[in-house]
Amino acid sequence: MKLRKVTAASAVLLALSVAATACGGDDKKDDNSSSGGGKKITIGIKFDQPGIGQKTPQGYSGFDVDVATYVAKKLGYGADQIEWKESKSADRETMLQRGDVQFIAASYSITPERQQKVDFAGPYLLAHQDVLLRADESKIKSPADLNNKNLCSVAGSTSAQNVKKTLAPKANLQTYPTYSACLSGLQSGAIDALTTDDSILAGYAAQSQFKGKFKLGGFKMTNENYGIGVKKGSDLKAKINKALEDMVSDGSWDAAVKKNFGPANYKNEPAPKIGDIKS
Repeated sequence: MKLRKVTAASAVLLALSVAATACGGDDKKDDNSSSGGGKKITIGIKFDQPGIGQKTPQGYSGFDVDVATYVAKKLGYGADQIEWKESKSADRETMLQRGDVQFIAASYSITPERQQKVDFAGPYLLAHQDVLLRADESKIKSPADLNNKNLCSVAGSTSAQNVKKTLAPKANLQTYPTYSACLSGLQSGAIDALTTDDSILAGYAAQSQFKGKFKLGGFKMTNENYGIGVKKGSDLKAKINKALEDMVSDGSWDAAVKKNFGPANYKNEPAPKIGDIKS
């Protein structure tokens, strides 16, 4: 009887040991692991910028989405392991600091002010402030030609204020709630020019319903160095930089530019070197 009791107790202990080992193995898979190989990775993107980052009934699309997907793959995550989270401009630093996302690729310009709060990998795209014009527009050939013209941007935009203060102080600045509203005004003739980053403008102009209706001015009024934001001190920065270098070297970067901006005849800058931030 004693032998049976000892054997039964040993069996129980063995079962518990196996269960504990199995649980321990599962613990190694962190849903939000920053080192790759976990169950999922959460990435911040824009949901409302065609050509950059857009949520559609078919899924997510845009240049930033393609870049983020490539980077995630290099970190060990398949496309089905990515959880996309909307990152509005005003929320980006807070989302990174709280750990809501592992990284953000959302037309996120690298600035000294932002670098005090978060770290940036990249840059991975050099954009410029520009204007979008109707395809048949022939009188607006430089920023100065925007004087006495109806210039549109979204409420609170620094792009429009930059034109108004320094480049065309007599421009009739009108602010709309969204870029889409500006685009409708441009199409109808109520607006003469829409201003923001050229990459964002190219994304809108590249939509099938607008093909051939708009053109970029090509003014290059500012430099906007798009970077991938990570939490301050994160080891992801170096890993993402390596992934971005690979994306350029294997041709995936050029393919993503052509796919997302090509229909707008976007004359993009060459892929920037990592750490080369143009002022």
